Amino acid sequence: MRLSNKAQYAVRAMVRLSLESPDAPVSSKTIADLEGISLTFLEQIFSKLRRGNIVQSVRGPGGGFVLARPAENIRVDEIIESVEEPLMPVSCMDEQGKCQCDELCFTHMVWAGLGQRIKKFLASITLAELSRDASMIRQDTRQQRDI
Repeated sequence: MRLSNKAQYAVRAMVRLSLESPDAPVSSKTIADLEGISLTFLEQIFSKLRRGNIVQSVRGPGGGFVLARPAENIRVDEIIESVEEPLMPVSCMDEQGKCQCDELCFTHMVWAGLGQRIKKFLASITLAELSRDASMIRQDTRQQRDI
């Protein structure tokens, strides 16, 4: 199973937003430049994140995006589900893991179990945790460059 670029970019953009300025707005252009993401594509992602109550937009000079709630209260599964379809490993399952086929297939339990495990794993990680990890990596990288 593979997450789309949209899902990966959404998580990266959220970590970057959290790192750059947790309280002040950060422009989508700044995030696009720092993450190497197309500005047009990132704006589409932020639009979905705003509708998902993950970010809020701030208009005007110095505007941009801020977290809609504390990073400790934003989970990775919420970020991904704001920009993607539900996290199901096969197309014939709905977001509750129910089979949409006329007959239940013999492998339904495998796919349902996988979907539940993926969701549970992603729901166990907060944006705050990812941001702390990214901050440590950034600090280690800077220290290695200074050596």
